[in-house]
Amino acid sequence: MHNKFNKLSIAVAIASSALVASQAFASGFQVREQSAKSLANALSNAAAGAEDASFMAYNPAAIGNIDGSQVVGGVAYIDASFELRDASASSANGLVDYDRGGSRQGGETAWVPSFAAKTRLNDRFDLGMAIYAPYGLSTKYDEEWIGRYHAIETELTTVDFQPTLNYRASERLNLAVGLRAQYADATLSNAIDFGSAAALMGNPFATPGQNDIIGEVTGDDWGYGYILGALFQATDKTRLGIGYRSEIDLTLEGDLNVKGTDPVSDGAVAGGAVAGTGGTADLTTPANLNLGVYHQLTDRLALMANAEWTEWSSFDELVVEFEDGRDSSRTEENWNNTWAVSVGANYALNEQWLLRAGLGYDETPIPGSEFRTPRVPDADRTWATLGATWMPNPNLGITAGYMRVFGDDVDMNQDGAKEENATRGNLAGTYEVSANVFALSVDYRF
Repeated sequence: MHNKFNKLSIAVAIASSALVASQAFASGFQVREQSAKSLANALSNAAAGAEDASFMAYNPAAIGNIDGSQVVGGVAYIDASFELRDASASSANGLVDYDRGGSRQGGETAWVPSFAAKTRLNDRFDLGMAIYAPYGLSTKYDEEWIGRYHAIETELTTVDFQPTLNYRASERLNLAVGLRAQYADATLSNAIDFGSAAALMGNPFATPGQNDIIGEVTGDDWGYGYILGALFQATDKTRLGIGYRSEIDLTLEGDLNVKGTDPVSDGAVAGGAVAGTGGTADLTTPANLNLGVYHQLTDRLALMANAEWTEWSSFDELVVEFEDGRDSSRTEENWNNTWAVSVGANYALNEQWLLRAGLGYDETPIPGSEFRTPRVPDADRTWATLGATWMPNPNLGITAGYMRVFGDDVDMNQDGAKEENATRGNLAGTYEVSANVFALSVDYRF
């Protein structure tokens, strides 16, 4: 049995699906909640708003629009819902039904903190530092759910450390550059249908679809990139902004741990027939570009718009290399580049209260149902946002924002005939996607 269902079979079955999942969230796997002010305006002020130091995560030149020194601290709470309706699953040959009950709900909650600070060095230069999470994902299903052979738990955390230098080229133009040091950490798991393999080998106690082994992959790495930006005050009332973040190459290196779920699979693990291993996977977090305009229409009312392009096409395949030199595993992805567009408005009630609102639309990079997975139940989505900033004095601001994300219902059709699904089988259904996001920040200028 060891030769037929060895540790590398387990590694391929989990790693080639698990590390793919670390490439997915809000339009792919993107997390945009770096600023409560920007979230409350549906990110329509990301490139040109430049309202506080946290905006350097979108456009580093934003710090040139802020006098003196400032610190900003914020946190976003994301409550996501991914539910698979009308689900069906079976072995690759269709002979075994994999439905064992369990919830089809995989949504999780997550806290996303951020920090930014800037200071004015002299008449020409500003220095800033931002710490934030640009990408992330958290989904978790029951261990017995119908899609367990494709995904159980997926958690990706990234943290960017971004030192930034801004140069005031003129009274109207700011130019900035920043270094991005990115740390990524992933934990991913799914089940393996050990019962089918053991039954084929003549084990009289094994039952296909019943004797599962749970495998968990963990991995991490550091990568480095850059961010560029420009902020141009075209008129006294109109500001234009552009920000570009480079792609970052990562090599996730980690371990695979396995455990049984019943006496048959427990015995296989204890006896060494199934064991963990190590491996690596190259991963690229994509480049993106923000273009924006901010216009002060009246003393009280400001209008804004933003367009963000993300180069998801850099994620065309996943290659997993194994420690013992066995042939690598390749998984085709073929994601598409995407656009997200949004509009928003601010209204000043008085000197202390500023009301915010916005609408946005975000494309999914997933090209079709055959590429959608339970780890990545991504869909085109619409945002609607509200928020407010309270300024008890000119140097202190407290902002709260709320975003409701409405995702389109999307089909998933994982075909067991595909090479990478040979041990996972068929899985189909329709995903309902939605999320609520709450954000809070405090900024202080001195």
